[in-house]
Amino acid sequence: MDAIALTIPHLNAKGFVELCQANQNLRLERTATGEIIIMPPTYPWTGQQNSGLNAQLWLWNRQTGLGITFDSSTGFTLPNGAVRSPDVSWVSNERWETLTETQQKEEFSPLSPDFVVELRSSSDSLKKLREKMQEYMENAVRLGWLIDGKTKEVEIYRQGQDVEVLGSPTTVSGEDVLPGFVLDLTQVW
Repeated sequence: MDAIALTIPHLNAKGFVELCQANQNLRLERTATGEIIIMPPTYPWTGQQNSGLNAQLWLWNRQTGLGITFDSSTGFTLPNGAVRSPDVSWVSNERWETLTETQQKEEFSPLSPDFVVELRSSSDSLKKLREKMQEYMENAVRLGWLIDGKTKEVEIYRQGQDVEVLGSPTTVSGEDVLPGFVLDLTQVW
């Protein structure tokens, strides 16, 4: 069940919002070049893992109150014009509060998350996920994790640094972006 890519000429940001509103049953993303990505529902394993990852981040954030957590259905308009929906994401309060109420509630918020996670499902192309992670870094995401359950590897993406690959880690640190957050991967593997 691969994602399907459509090219709809001259589809601007407003047109993409209208397309999403008219097709609320679909999970859609828009690339910086205007290509529309239609993503199938996840298989149960992926949904379960996404839920667990989000729960861990949410619990940490509830204790610290440092920002806002988002699930995989949340779209963000990146500076390059793409609208992306990371599997798990987080935005600091400081950055979130710069948005208007409309930008927070009724639009694909015009900012990049501070932190993103992409979890590779059995149908995902590793090449495309890596390209997406690079796009996040090029658009001001500070920290990103690409978690591959097939290989039990975590690729860590940081601003201005080479990708670090960890083999079968049991935990991953949120570093200075998510101070004190440690993701327990024993539930994922």
